Amino acid sequence: MSIVNRQLSSGFTLIEVLIAIVLVGLAIVSLVVAGGSLTKANGAGTDLSTAEFVAEQIRELTALLPVVDPQTGTAMFGSEEAILADYDDIDDFDGASFSPPIGADRGVLNNFAAFSQQITVENVSATNFEQVVSDHGSNFVRVTVEVFLNSKEISSASWLRARY
Repeated sequence: MSIVNRQLSSGFTLIEVLIAIVLVGLAIVSLVVAGGSLTKANGAGTDLSTAEFVAEQIRELTALLPVVDPQTGTAMFGSEEAILADYDDIDDFDGASFSPPIGADRGVLNNFAAFSQQITVENVSATNFEQVVSDHGSNFVRVTVEVFLNSKEISSASWLRARY
């Protein structure tokens, strides 16, 4: 009898095995849930990076353009031209919307068709860049690009330009 008892006491009981299985199962479920969360966060980060890229394309496009139209000067604010290829100053972009977005070369970025750009150009006070003034009311403009993904805004970027 003592030999049989010695053999039974050297192994795991059924309860110990079940507890071990439950613990391993919980660890595996935790890893799967964490992996899903990280994948979702990575996707959101990718969308935000793409939105920043799309906004930067407008900044690069307008970097070398004059603030006001070279031919009409301050006679008009907004687009004097009918097509994007003819936009020759920053205020031409006021109120412009591009879906799919455009790049710095004015070409359509078809790979980002779910994204769109909405551009606002406003004159701001020379002493308070938060205060919007009348069109051509100061020598400073604020360009704002809002980037949308499937009609939901996910990023916005603004910068200032001086007329001279």
